[in-house]
Amino acid sequence: MRLLLVEDDDHVAAALSAVLAKHGLSVVHARNGEEALKALLPDRAEPFAVVLLDLGLPDQDGFEVCGRIRKLCATPVIMVTARSDVRSRIHGLNLGADDYVVKPYDTGELLARIHAVSRRNAPGGAEQPADEGVPGEALYLGAVTVELPTRQVSVDGAAVPLTRKEFDLLALLAQRPGVVFRREQIISEVWRTSWEGTGRTLEVHIASLRAKLRMPALIETVRGVGYRLVVPATGAGRRLPASPAS
Repeated sequence: MRLLLVEDDDHVAAALSAVLAKHGLSVVHARNGEEALKALLPDRAEPFAVVLLDLGLPDQDGFEVCGRIRKLCATPVIMVTARSDVRSRIHGLNLGADDYVVKPYDTGELLARIHAVSRRNAPGGAEQPADEGVPGEALYLGAVTVELPTRQVSVDGAAVPLTRKEFDLLALLAQRPGVVFRREQIISEVWRTSWEGTGRTLEVHIASLRAKLRMPALIETVRGVGYRLVVPATGAGRRLPASPAS
C-alpha cells in the first residue's frame, strides 16, 4: 500500500517513514503542499491509498492543501495537527479530510487510522453507504429532509452540504428517530471499525452536523451511552415514490 507523507521536517519524515515501512507501507515523501499536489497527479504508478498531511507546511496552510487535494482526487486524507480544538477538527473534516491525528500521537493509533480509512475507501470495502434503505425513500424530520438514494439533505428546502461520513451518521440516526444508538454501535456501522479511538472522530462529526443543520437539539447526547435523533414537534415520517400509473 502506497502512502503520501506530507511533512516539511526531514528528520520527522525519515523516522516515520521507517516505522511505516516496517508495517508494509511504501512511503513517498513530499516536503510542502505543491510537492504533494504534484505527487497526486495521475500517472502510471500505483495510486496512493492514503495521504498523511501535516498542517504546518512552509509554503501554504495545510487546510488549503487539503481543500486542493479533495478537488483533485478522492484519496483519503488524514490530517496531522497540534491543533486540538474542536473547531479546527471540524474545519478540516468540512474541507474533505477523512480523519485526523493530534500530536503527539501514538504510532499504533496512527497505523490503525491509516488502515481504517484505506479499508473504507477500497473497492467493495466499507465505504458503502450506511443508509441502504428503500430505493427512492425520503425521511422527513420536521424541517429536515434526508434523501437516501441521492444522499441529499435539506432544511426548510435549502440544501445542506454534508461530507460522506456526516451523511452516513445522520442517515443512521434518522432512520430510527428516538432510538438511542450506543457509541460503539455508531462507530461499527458508520466507520466499520471497533477501534475505540474513533470515538473522538464521532464527537467531531456530531458537532459538525449540529452546526451545519443549525439545529443543535436535533441530535441529543445520552450521557454515558451514545446519541439519538430527537423527533421534532412536527413529527417524523418516510415517503416512498408513487407507483407508476398502469
